[in-house]
Amino acid sequence: MNPAPSERSYWLDTLISIAGPVMRNMAARTLKSSMPVEGTEERRYFSHLEAIGRTLTGIAPWLETPADDPAEEKLRQEYAALARDCIDAAADPASPDYVNFSYSYQPIVDAAFLAHAILRAPNELWHKLDLKARRNLVKGLQDTRSRKPGFNNWLLFAAMIETALFFMGEDWDRMRVDYALRQHEQWYLGDGAYGDGPAFHWDYYNSFVIQPMLVEIIHRVGSEEAQWEAMKEGIMVRACRYGEVLERLIAPDGTFPPIGRSLAYRFGAMHHLSQMALMGVLPEDVHPAQVRTALTAVIRRTMEVPGNFDENGWLRIGFTGSQPGVGEGYISTGSLYLCCAVFLPLGLPASAEFWMGAPRDWTSKKMWSGGHARLDHALGH
Repeated sequence: MNPAPSERSYWLDTLISIAGPVMRNMAARTLKSSMPVEGTEERRYFSHLEAIGRTLTGIAPWLETPADDPAEEKLRQEYAALARDCIDAAADPASPDYVNFSYSYQPIVDAAFLAHAILRAPNELWHKLDLKARRNLVKGLQDTRSRKPGFNNWLLFAAMIETALFFMGEDWDRMRVDYALRQHEQWYLGDGAYGDGPAFHWDYYNSFVIQPMLVEIIHRVGSEEAQWEAMKEGIMVRACRYGEVLERLIAPDGTFPPIGRSLAYRFGAMHHLSQMALMGVLPEDVHPAQVRTALTAVIRRTMEVPGNFDENGWLRIGFTGSQPGVGEGYISTGSLYLCCAVFLPLGLPASAEFWMGAPRDWTSKKMWSGGHARLDHALGH
């Protein structure tokens, strides 16, 4: 018997358990009054946009894809409607849950995650959005332009916002996109990895932000400039290699190295691998079902540790369970919801090979059990 359908159910149940409190409260305009904010007091200015932007960027592909199973389809439609209500509540200046798009620098980050969600579910989160909510959202995205992003992966946040405005048919700033793309060409270090700015960091920011956003931006606007189109092949080759590295980092028991900053994003560290699976752009000899089995192990290993949620179902700061010391000064409750990005392959239909293929050992599990896997080779410049 093929256990893949039960794996899909497990993924979906886990996603809803994480996303549900954020989306139900934001849709009801009670997020600010209900969501606790672990972290410093200042993070209260940013945590609510973080929560909804990061939740929607992960759940968006599932919202966009009609399901064959009637029960799943009913749930999808329910959450797609909730998501539109969330956007309305977040972008409406008269809403008690109106989020901060214009104070300080952090909103550049999470407006970009929200913009990415729109691009991942254009039908459900844009075309079905009412005119008033569209106008408010555009205004919120435009409000982030008053600040300069950091000279690091933040350039991609500014570029992602402009890419969404392009998609929305609004005026958009080609220079912000051009700057981000050209600078990341300069920051490419080799073997599929970019620097986070001029320096290399041992962390997961190539997966949290850099690779997923580069791939999205170049696919959306690459054809607008010949120089951008010429970058596309290289970006995708590097993206494929980095997805391969992430797959190999998953240990036989579903753990992965707790290295670098922002570990409180939990299995959001696998964002890029999940995006590659969603796009069907996996490395040679890495089967979609192999990635599903590996990611299922990661999700289970993380979620089986007690303390991930508080008594009301909100995520708590931690890599696994509750570990307040894992949270850097920029981490708060809303930040944690980038973990939803691991669930991107739910945007593939249940009939896709990713879900229907028989379980397969992933690279590390093969090798540590005496099996065979393709020799690993570095990607040259």
